[in-house]
Amino acid sequence: MTRVPEINGERLLGRLDAFARIGATAAGGVNRQAFSVEDRGARRLLAELALERGFTVFQDGIANLFVRREGRDAALPPLMIGSHLDSQPTGGRFDGALGTLCAFEALEALEDAQAATRMPVEVVAWANEEGSRFAPGVMGSMAFTGADVTAWASIVGADGASLATELEATIAALPEASLRPTGMPLSAYIELHIEQGPALEKELTPIGVVTAVQGTRWLEVSITGAAGHAGTTGLAYRRDPMVAAVAAMHRLQTTIMPPDTSARLTVGRISAQPGSINAIPQSVTFTVDLRHPRPERLDAIEAEVHRVCAAEAEVQHCSATIRRSFDMPGAAFSPDMIKIVEEAANSLQLPHKQMISGAFHDALFIARVAPAAMIFVPCRDGLSHNEAEYVEPEHTIAGARVLLRASIAAASPR
Repeated sequence: MTRVPEINGERLLGRLDAFARIGATAAGGVNRQAFSVEDRGARRLLAELALERGFTVFQDGIANLFVRREGRDAALPPLMIGSHLDSQPTGGRFDGALGTLCAFEALEALEDAQAATRMPVEVVAWANEEGSRFAPGVMGSMAFTGADVTAWASIVGADGASLATELEATIAALPEASLRPTGMPLSAYIELHIEQGPALEKELTPIGVVTAVQGTRWLEVSITGAAGHAGTTGLAYRRDPMVAAVAAMHRLQTTIMPPDTSARLTVGRISAQPGSINAIPQSVTFTVDLRHPRPERLDAIEAEVHRVCAAEAEVQHCSATIRRSFDMPGAAFSPDMIKIVEEAANSLQLPHKQMISGAFHDALFIARVAPAAMIFVPCRDGLSHNEAEYVEPEHTIAGARVLLRASIAAASPR
């Protein structure tokens, strides 16, 4: 007799512990970088668990790993749920793995209850989401959605390893997973992830319903002046790019984010040449990370960076050039999928709030080819990409329950 599918919290928490032991660090985190021996170990464990339950396991040419449970109509495109298993070098045990293992628990809950869904449901562990060993990140979902991967063949990682060699070895290490083409039609996609920020915890809200992912642009600003002696060059004779750079950064910090709570502007790297303690720099270069959910506002902020840097450089009799080095358009998630997640949280009487993701995730790319949504759960102090990353057990289970309810609704639409 079919039962109502329910999350087995003890099993889920045990699985999180088991996967955290693969690549565990002394400080309680995880070092499980993409296509490493540790990454292969996590992939193997997921595949073995899936095969034990009678699910089908696949992989594709970029090492995305899929676990499939059939629906009543095998001809329908599947609902896909999941996240990733790779980590930062000193990463946490929840970033990525939580979403993948909650998705697998949802699949097991369906199987435990012998509950049929109209369409197949597939759990995915996307390859190389983090990009810490081999850049770019979100490699698996980019390839799945049609990115040109030919340039990746020559990539060498931070440790000197060849991406092509490590990818081939990763795929070969799991012969039980049948190879299939990269990319396929999907009915919908749902990804659960830790918030990676403090809002949910501070507001005592267990569920975040993600409505969009911010667009991201990286700029490299170079301000050029004239090198001079620190002791003999008076103020009237200086062309100091450091003064211009500091003034520009100060103006941008005080004018961009305070009036626009959705805007993000971060200067993460700064360098001066020749870099001598007793010389006025010849040039100063700094990076600017810009984020905003609305593309027209992102354009306006980028234009403001150009205007401010040029103006402050002129004051110091310097020149400024700006190069855009990265442009990741944002994405709005499907209103229908957002509604499904909200209805799932409501049915479980779990407080929730709509949110915009400041970080990009695999869902950003999948949203371009299928209706998508994301679920956030709180993490302690907002810490992520950190060995101290932590999610309370009750929040893990609450997120998994919402994911299960939303998956049932999405996989068996009325």
